[in-house]
Amino acid sequence: QVQLEESGGGSVQTGGSLRLSCIASGDTYNIHLMGYFRQPPGRNQEGVATIFLDGGSTWYHDSVAGRFTISRDKAKRTIYLQMNGLQPDDTAMYYCTAGSVPSKLADKKNWGQGTQVTVSS
Repeated sequence: QVQLEESGGGSVQTGGSLRLSCIASGDTYNIHLMGYFRQPPGRNQEGVATIFLDGGSTWYHDSVAGRFTISRDKAKRTIYLQMNGLQPDDTAMYYCTAGSVPSKLADKKNWGQGTQVTVSS
């Protein structure tokens, strides 16, 4: 079983920055990629960004590309999400996720406890 410990988040004004961190522990031998999903209020969940621990290949949702940067420390099984130029539409609960293949990341049983990001105008 994998445990995900999330940190970061908070409240900022439009244009501000925040950094999320997520550490995977436990049975991490089969974790090949990690990332973040978010659940905006009243809207469906959506993938934000993902990164392969080997090689560092990344994917970003169109709405965050160019503003958010995901990075990883493979040895520490830790990922970081640097969020710049935050907008009110970025307000959501952000969930760290990890899995062996991309399809596993959307399964909520692979999500962490979540951290709130609130952007005020």
